[in-house]
Amino acid sequence: MIRILLAEDQAMLRGALAALLGMEADIEVVGTAGDGESAWRELQRLQPDILVTDIEMPGLTGLELAQRVQRHELATRVVIVTTFARGGYLRRALDAGVTGYLLKDAPAERLAEALRTVHAGGRAIDPELALEAWGEHDPLNERERQVLRLAGEGLSAGDIAARLGLSQGTVRNYLSEAIGKLGVGNRIEAYRLARQKGWL
Repeated sequence: MIRILLAEDQAMLRGALAALLGMEADIEVVGTAGDGESAWRELQRLQPDILVTDIEMPGLTGLELAQRVQRHELATRVVIVTTFARGGYLRRALDAGVTGYLLKDAPAERLAEALRTVHAGGRAIDPELALEAWGEHDPLNERERQVLRLAGEGLSAGDIAARLGLSQGTVRNYLSEAIGKLGVGNRIEAYRLARQKGWL
């Protein structure tokens, strides 16, 4: 049996995915979680073969969960199922050790096939997205990404500095670097463009 932990913040979708996967003879959904922090706790408790997660969730994102799995060298493989058809997200997911990346509008049977492929040690990546991911370079470094994400949430330079343990001058430098790299006029435009490309 392939033991699955399902992390998805939309309850109806979580229930539907669990029911669909439960109909497969060789797949067992051993647990579900509605946010990133509870997914992390369940992951450690249940030690499933595969974590199926969305990207955007409260607490920890699917990418942050994948990074934790990688950092703690857990045996669980990570498959992301998302609406974000953006190459930037896929590149970051692959960097975090994700072995499956599918879009939510894919046929249900493709998810079951992908889980079998990943469980057998392979990769299951949406092919069109894979092509797009290698066409465009993400110019931001991790700290610029962090600062820009918080700025996009409406935090001031002072708030960002306090949150990240940096000086306000350093925060302004990171924002200015990000704005320059993206070739836009201000932090809001930089945030919008980076979100659109899947770099945040």
